[in-house]
Amino acid sequence: MASNEQRIWNYLKSKGLNDFGVAGLMGNLYAESALNPKNLQQTFEKKLGYTDATYTESVDNGTYTNFVKDSAGYGLAQWTYWSRKQNLLNFAQAAGKSIGDLDMQLDFLWKELNDGYRGVLDLLRNATSVLEASNEILFKFERPANQGISVQEKRANYGQVYFDKYASTEKGGDVAMSNSPLVDYTLISPNKTSPRRGEIDTVTIHCVVGQCTVESLGALFAKSSRGASSNYGVGKDGRIGMYVEEKDRAWCSGGKDKNGNPIRVNGISGSDNDHRAITIEVASDTTHPYAVTDAAYEGLIRLLVDICKRNPGIKRLRWLGDKSLVGETDKQNMTVHRWFAYKSCPGDYLYERHSAIAEEVNRRLDAEILETEDDDMDAAKFKEMWLEMRKELQDNDAGQWSEAARAWAISNGLINGNGSTVDGEPNCMWADVLTREQFITVLYRFAQIMGKA
Repeated sequence: MASNEQRIWNYLKSKGLNDFGVAGLMGNLYAESALNPKNLQQTFEKKLGYTDATYTESVDNGTYTNFVKDSAGYGLAQWTYWSRKQNLLNFAQAAGKSIGDLDMQLDFLWKELNDGYRGVLDLLRNATSVLEASNEILFKFERPANQGISVQEKRANYGQVYFDKYASTEKGGDVAMSNSPLVDYTLISPNKTSPRRGEIDTVTIHCVVGQCTVESLGALFAKSSRGASSNYGVGKDGRIGMYVEEKDRAWCSGGKDKNGNPIRVNGISGSDNDHRAITIEVASDTTHPYAVTDAAYEGLIRLLVDICKRNPGIKRLRWLGDKSLVGETDKQNMTVHRWFAYKSCPGDYLYERHSAIAEEVNRRLDAEILETEDDDMDAAKFKEMWLEMRKELQDNDAGQWSEAARAWAISNGLINGNGSTVDGEPNCMWADVLTREQFITVLYRFAQIMGKA
């Protein structure tokens, strides 16, 4: 089955967008959701108590009923504003599809573009560069809060990856998982198992024991006699290499104990770990503590952020340094080679920084989520939302604790209501906000009662 990115590319090309237009749009969708149609805005996962999968399922089966008004970004384009989410829900239900269905969301996206963004569509059909198309989507469709130069470049760079991969090539392909768009150099190793077994839910960081480049590391893994590889490598200059695609298992974490016996942790061997992990070799010193350069450390962080964004089985890094938690990825989804072999890998320098690595990766994920949230608010929409909130407040019943006070205020003329009635009584909008004008009027009436005005 084709990957999400291949399906999205083919769909948008079939609608008449040129290669620049498709790539620019896809780069923005990647920035919003990593092309995951079930992506729930990460800041809302803890708040709502849902994962991507459970949120989608609960909306589909009707057990969660606040999809429209919860303000959580969702789906390919991270639809957030209530009217757009209402339209998405209606569209999915009319089609008899899950709200997380990729084909349904592509159809809905296309409908939105046709109904309200015809100028954007015209440019995407005739774009002359990925950057031009990407900025058109950024400024006029997605409209995140941060539209600065760095964001423009980042989204265009994401789009360029798809352009380089798919432009002017035959449609089709069968890529089960996507790879990082951050890769600077690719040399696929013969040392791999294809495809990997099961879902990616772990990352394993290794040290090379050599201050190498991504090219020299690739040459090493290109030798069949070496019998080793990794999915990615980070060179001493921070550049990123890919040697085994994410859809395949690299040969990276296997090994034995000091007596030559295979090691299993909670029944999981090093090779089992590699089937579920994305493995990363990082250029390092050749002696203890196997330090890495600042550039390599930064490249590793960038790569890990991207991996979390694209793999729903990971999403955030968790590290407790507890070998007994291997396999319990809801508690710890980072593993190290030394747990599966008589080795010091990834070296004390990186091992002692695993908590800091996880913390920094998660911090950047959170910051990027805030940066890319749907922010298509304008004065008219704010007014609409404000009036709707006031209506909800007005509809709330006042509590019994204030019943006597409310009756006193009405009987003494302090509160007269808004001129309408509810069940024959003045509509005093007890739960609504109070303006300064209304507040001073109440004080004035009270002063009159007291003979002070």
